[in-house]
Amino acid sequence: MSSLYRIGQIVPSSNITMETEIPAMLTARQAIRPERFTFHSARMRMKTVKKDELAAMDAESDRCAVELSDARVDVLGYACLVAIMSMGLGYHRDSEARLARKTLENDAPAPVVTSAGALVDGLKVMGAKRIAIVAPYMRPLTELVVDYIRAEGFEVQDWRALEIPDNLDVARHDPNNLPDIVRGMNLDGVDVVVLSACVQMPSLPVVPRVEAETGKPVLTAAIATTYAMLKSLKLEPVVPGAGALLSGAY
Repeated sequence: MSSLYRIGQIVPSSNITMETEIPAMLTARQAIRPERFTFHSARMRMKTVKKDELAAMDAESDRCAVELSDARVDVLGYACLVAIMSMGLGYHRDSEARLARKTLENDAPAPVVTSAGALVDGLKVMGAKRIAIVAPYMRPLTELVVDYIRAEGFEVQDWRALEIPDNLDVARHDPNNLPDIVRGMNLDGVDVVVLSACVQMPSLPVVPRVEAETGKPVLTAAIATTYAMLKSLKLEPVVPGAGALLSGAY
């Protein structure tokens, strides 16, 4: 008999990709495993990917965690990597602990993962030491992301900032452009390619292609978040066609 799990996500108001890619992965998993999932979101206001707007948005995450816990979700994901990483080094740990505490105070405790923490933890699970990163943000914000990841113990050998300021335009970025962007990067000695250090920039359809072309494991923020959610639910972290981390190898 299959079990039903409620997946909660805290998303920026202009985010449309995380509510596409995570359901796509967990729905694909249903073809090979018995568990079933429903999807529930609460929104934080954000239109432009700027540091001050991200900070104002993050202040709404407590409310969103409480609202989702009203629905008794089984896991709660904070779906904005750059909002967390722009708040200071290691902030994902503070955010996860605080939001989990909010669900507990609401008598509906749920494990909390952030896409930022999930990406860091996913790279550690994969044994990565040297990585390459593609991000849609403006250069100053991308530099914050790179510094955050370096502070977690990784060498960032090469990175690309696509410099797309509007969050809806990030969602409109054609994932088929990503393989060509990666072809122009220095991947010598790189252990993992982070194809999208952003949960709003679509990337899932081209992950297998980039893995095949580069011969490198490919990770995205959405894939890492899905892995973290499944681990939090104590379910096998396997999804067909979703890259090395969800291949079952880990």
